[in-house]
Amino acid sequence: MDHSREDCLCEEKGIGTNMKTDTKENIQFRILSALGIIFVVAGHLGYDVFTIGGLFPYYSFHVFIFLFVSGYFYKEEAEENIAGYILKKCVTLLIPYFLWNLLYGILAQILREIGFSFGENLSFRTLFLSPFSGGHQFWINFAAWFVPALFLVEIVNVCMRKVLGLLRWKNEYLIFAGCLLAGMATIWLAVGGHVWGIYKLPGRILLMLPGFQMGRIYKEKLEVHDTLSNGAYFLVVVGVQILISIFCAGLAFSTVWVTGFANGPVVPYLTVMTGIAFWLRIAKMMKDIPSFSEKMVGIGRNTFSIMMHHTAVFMLVKGFFYYCSRVSSFCAEFDQEMFFQLPRDASMRSMYSWKNLSSRPLPIRNRLKRPALAGVPANYSPFTLRRSRCPELGMAWSEA
Repeated sequence: MDHSREDCLCEEKGIGTNMKTDTKENIQFRILSALGIIFVVAGHLGYDVFTIGGLFPYYSFHVFIFLFVSGYFYKEEAEENIAGYILKKCVTLLIPYFLWNLLYGILAQILREIGFSFGENLSFRTLFLSPFSGGHQFWINFAAWFVPALFLVEIVNVCMRKVLGLLRWKNEYLIFAGCLLAGMATIWLAVGGHVWGIYKLPGRILLMLPGFQMGRIYKEKLEVHDTLSNGAYFLVVVGVQILISIFCAGLAFSTVWVTGFANGPVVPYLTVMTGIAFWLRIAKMMKDIPSFSEKMVGIGRNTFSIMMHHTAVFMLVKGFFYYCSRVSSFCAEFDQEMFFQLPRDASMRSMYSWKNLSSRPLPIRNRLKRPALAGVPANYSPFTLRRSRCPELGMAWSEA
């Protein structure tokens, strides 16, 4: 999400955009990116500490933060040289992703040989095709599914804007409205069970496009009017979110699988807007606290690395607990058999819940009333994970 060398992905290891304008870094948006990646990691760990008492569930907005930031820093000059723009995005997004995907694919293959049962075999499909269709091919780096998806969103955006410019229809409000309608139509189709298989990839892109356009329209049309005092601002944003929470249940949804829309096609985008609006102002306040903002900026400069590697770190932590359970009474309740023998559909649940070392299921808010995933017993696994904990799975895991 940045600009001088273009993608902070390459220069400063952020996701997708360069946040420098000339020599000045946009601290507010760097902090916003840091908050976004903190929410991603916290969501995968099952910690609700930053959800403001459950009012702003991570999975109701968090990946859209990165789309919003990328849209904010999009530059119209890209439309003058689309081939160059695509090449630059390949260099800053796809090439680093594919290199790490290869490394994790080799690692997953080795781990499979010694007894672990997660991830797929190393192949052309899992190296180059699965990242676009799902992104969970090796599990160890599943969180990085977002990188190829962001690449496609940015390519669709620049091509769309080029065509609209040639037709003289390029208007920010028109583009946003069109993308929003397309996204809502996608959700409507997803609720009917039609966004799956070959339709999942275009569905995911259409779902994500409005988030990118939100950033663009905020910068071009709305930012100059963002002058409310903090008190009035939070009163409006939190008030709207409270109303949504009162009348809607299960605000979390799965962006990666385009599922889990318990409240129809409108509410997901409302919660995206309120979630981003809330934390955008928090980021603005944080930048005025130098000692704290410096640390957050450091995190914001490394969002790509954190996105790519944090689940591997989870596995290392779990490996440590496994080792401790073997040589001492520490972590005696750690399920050693489960550590190695994880069915494909359940493996991520164990990777996420490193803090849940016993057989106690994780607590939950906003449970989606759906049946258990076919082929997986409802009472399976001491690491039972519900949909609100792991919407990437696109499922609601039932409790026995």
